Amino acid sequence: MTRIIILIIFISAVHSVISQIPQIPFSPQKYIAYKTSETLCIDGKLNEDEWNKAPWTNRFVDIQGYLKPLPGYETKLKILWDENYLYFGVWLEEPHIWATLTERESIIFHDNDFEIFIDPDGDTHNYIEYEINALGTEWDLFMCKPYRDRCAANSKWNIDGINAAIGIQGTINDPSDTDTGWVIEVAMPWKSLIEHSSSKKIPIDGEQWRMNFSRVQWEIDIITEKYEKQKDKSGKNKPAQNWVWSPQGLIAMHQPETWGYVQFSELAAGSEQVSFINRPEENIKWDLRQLYHMQRNYYTRNQTYCDDFKKLQKDTCLIEAYDLPFEIIIDYKNYQISLPGSNNLKWIIRKDGKVWPEQMTNDK
Repeated sequence: MTRIIILIIFISAVHSVISQIPQIPFSPQKYIAYKTSETLCIDGKLNEDEWNKAPWTNRFVDIQGYLKPLPGYETKLKILWDENYLYFGVWLEEPHIWATLTERESIIFHDNDFEIFIDPDGDTHNYIEYEINALGTEWDLFMCKPYRDRCAANSKWNIDGINAAIGIQGTINDPSDTDTGWVIEVAMPWKSLIEHSSSKKIPIDGEQWRMNFSRVQWEIDIITEKYEKQKDKSGKNKPAQNWVWSPQGLIAMHQPETWGYVQFSELAAGSEQVSFINRPEENIKWDLRQLYHMQRNYYTRNQTYCDDFKKLQKDTCLIEAYDLPFEIIIDYKNYQISLPGSNNLKWIIRKDGKVWPEQMTNDK
């Protein structure tokens, strides 16, 4: 019989806000990244044969999902890799290209920007974020875990050796004409990316990393021949729109569990179509995430974790039901929730959201 083992810890700290559960089905986007043997010139043109053969992702959608209107402008990207770099080629349709920030490590999403998020291990911890605007101004940062789990961004960390170029199809910061769009080409060295992976090695054939990509788009007006962000009735800037590759279900990018999957292939782009490998443990990890949110919300309301599974479900009003036997274990240092998987492994999520597998014992 399947067992769920829940380790409960009683702690004094109270989660100050209700944990938000993404109201979307578990269906992240998937992409096959093919290997290139061609030397790519990072110039913002994407005109090499390897780029031409690489597939585009699906068109980006609203960050909250498909029930929201399709974004007005097209955004899509391609991914390639070799022994030294992970490459991104991005297309952003845009009739009015503008940017203002020129200092590295500025808060780039105050301009229209493009953002790359990478979690090598898929455990929602130790991931990176990279942002760039149409002037080529960059901001890269490291997250030990998402903000919701009480981690501050480390902007002092850099992707050493990164190379990026912008291709402007039109004119930047010129409201007198209509532009076509802009292209971003980025080469990220593996040596910086793998320092936060458990293997410390570049991906092998079939390996999957969790990634997502976001476009921040501000509504603008042209006033006295300059671009200005649109204001609401109170005079404040209207909120930016967020368009993403894999929907988040909420206006929140720092949810690595809802990012998409990038699977690496040793084959060259255009040589053979590779199938995505669906791994059942990803569904287990998603179920653990729902239980994690349940416990966070229960603790916010009650200042203690729940030891009654049915009560836990009712308290959070989560639609999805879990009809599985479980047992409660008390531990006063931390809490963990465990679900059995294949190959005699159990998957564990702990209080700060980290997910990992452990070998199961023969204990009944």
